[in-house]
Amino acid sequence: MNGFAIPIMVGTGFLLDVFFGDPHWLPHPIRLVGALISWLERGIRACLPKTRGGELLGGTVLVFLVLACSTGVPLGLLWLAARIHPYLMFAVGSVMCYQLLAAKSLRTESMKVCERLEAGDLPGARKAVSMIVGRDTERLSGEGVAKAAVETVAENASDGVLAPLFYMAVGGPALGFFYKAANTMDSMVGYKNERYLYFGRAAARFDDICNFIPARLSAGLMILASGFLGLDGKGAFEIYKRDRKNHASPNSAQTESVCAGALGVELAGDAWYFGVLHKKKTIGDAKRPVVPGDIRLANRLMYGTAILGLLLFGGLSALLYGVWVFPL
Repeated sequence: MNGFAIPIMVGTGFLLDVFFGDPHWLPHPIRLVGALISWLERGIRACLPKTRGGELLGGTVLVFLVLACSTGVPLGLLWLAARIHPYLMFAVGSVMCYQLLAAKSLRTESMKVCERLEAGDLPGARKAVSMIVGRDTERLSGEGVAKAAVETVAENASDGVLAPLFYMAVGGPALGFFYKAANTMDSMVGYKNERYLYFGRAAARFDDICNFIPARLSAGLMILASGFLGLDGKGAFEIYKRDRKNHASPNSAQTESVCAGALGVELAGDAWYFGVLHKKKTIGDAKRPVVPGDIRLANRLMYGTAILGLLLFGGLSALLYGVWVFPL
């Protein structure tokens, strides 16, 4: 990219996320992607018949249009910045990388759950965890709340941190936005309910494809990180081998199983969604109850995995682009 090292751009974005997280006062581009998805969905549904074929076609059109816009706009901004000055392009690209990472936000929001549980405020903990999970939280016990928060940190270590790092290292910020757009579509329309069973199928399948490699790389790096951090590395590997497929998604249990094994707890299992109980397989062994402190450990494991990922993907990026040093 005009002599600028993508690895350093990604590394700069990672450091910005570590120190500043997601400022609530700053409009986030992923919210714009979400607004685009909602707007396009309404338009597409109005133009196509409400049949199985019409909804499958509409969902496919949605995926194409959202990915085209979400990748084309960052590419255009980077091109415009490069026309002004290469250093401006580096600054813009670094900020884009920063905006695509969610490690600090994930830690901040999950630790709110931990703090409320440790203070004995179960209603407050239920409300805090409802901000970061999709399940119903009104029925959750204290252990159930802690478990939900640990699962969210474990799963989003891949979706919110390692996968964006991987795609940015391979193709810069624009490819990172490509991935985040796919991930956002899945979170908005990739449900198996009456409204999205067919319309959301393309988004759900495409997100599974996009996460296939990053999820497995994330699991391997998390196993290594668990050993470095003094957690149960052997248990992480054993539970990963046994339970990595114990989820409806082909990717979600990859890091959840590692986290469960590293902490020596049982995750997943039955959960309520929109008032309906969904039967799910468990992940890990219930050697002990899940406690609030496990949320803290899960975050430590997430950050350790992210650092290993940054080093691995940064090296991959350097090999791909042949740029090791930022040209001062």
